[in-house]
Amino acid sequence: MNLSDFDYHLPPELIAQQPAPQRDASRLLVLDRAAGALEHLSFSDIGRCIRPGDVLVANDTRVIPARVYAHKPTGGRVELLLLQFMQAPEPGLQQWQCLARSHRGLRPGQELACEGGMIAVVRGRAQEKTWLVDLYYEGAFDEALERCGRPPLPPYIARDPEQPAREPDRERYQTVYARAAGAVAAPTAGLHFTPELMVAIERQGAAFAFVTLHVGYGTFEPLRDDSVDQHRMHSESYCLSPEAAGRITRARRQGGRIIAVGTTSARVLETCADESGILHPAEGATDLFVYPGYRFKAVDALITNFHLPRSSLLLLVSAFAGRQAVLAAYGEAVRQRYRFFSYGDAMLIL
Repeated sequence: MNLSDFDYHLPPELIAQQPAPQRDASRLLVLDRAAGALEHLSFSDIGRCIRPGDVLVANDTRVIPARVYAHKPTGGRVELLLLQFMQAPEPGLQQWQCLARSHRGLRPGQELACEGGMIAVVRGRAQEKTWLVDLYYEGAFDEALERCGRPPLPPYIARDPEQPAREPDRERYQTVYARAAGAVAAPTAGLHFTPELMVAIERQGAAFAFVTLHVGYGTFEPLRDDSVDQHRMHSESYCLSPEAAGRITRARRQGGRIIAVGTTSARVLETCADESGILHPAEGATDLFVYPGYRFKAVDALITNFHLPRSSLLLLVSAFAGRQAVLAAYGEAVRQRYRFFSYGDAMLIL
């Protein structure tokens, strides 16, 4: 299986640069796997496709303002993306593993003045592409990062680093049910839900259950090996609580469908399911890579955005619905001028 099998043409103007005016005003392309049929809806109409007894499993991770801009003593601009907390050796100091972008590179010992008042000191390489950086701050770290950091929008969403962070991004690159801070990318399928839509779905007799997977930068990383089975996923921390596992298991025993809200929720469910599909509460790190040939054990339907060509996310969706059906649906979405990627429209695969 070659990565080139998961390519498709996308006109650049269909890459959404802004969210829809209202979260649930985005479009929804429904793919019925059994019938091979497509239907065009608004996301606000998703309740038409949900039955009493279904459980929607959503990822409640909260995106941290992980993009930090700083300046060298010479005035050169540096962009840091905080990836992983490493340690807090003393009050007012945290060490993080970061990606860094700078015109002339970084060197150990370099001191950087961050927007909002933090000081960053470069300690050295963590891995081939990442750096260890000490962050010095006053007060509570979360509050300091809110002052200094910006939403870690993916690189295909254009923002001017010279301009202040846009308040709409702080709100809209976050689900309404986000709770557990730790992600550096949003679980984008959940961005379409409003509190009102969730209440309406529950009034139909369906329910929500929440899992946590802290989405890492690997979400943005392209697959580099043309042979799909050579790819290795970055591990991401997750949690499936006993309460959520119990709710999902009871619903399935009573004939309800398990609808994963996004690929991250699907990966948590598949990580925690045994071969018979029974979920076991767990927390840890998962590097589960799902691609065609994988047999799903715990997911009956999937809500997902439109994903980048040749990405691990597109491979997971293709494993769930079939490569040809997914690429045909993407072709239809392009023809109908759907909006793609993080701030774009959604699919429901039944």
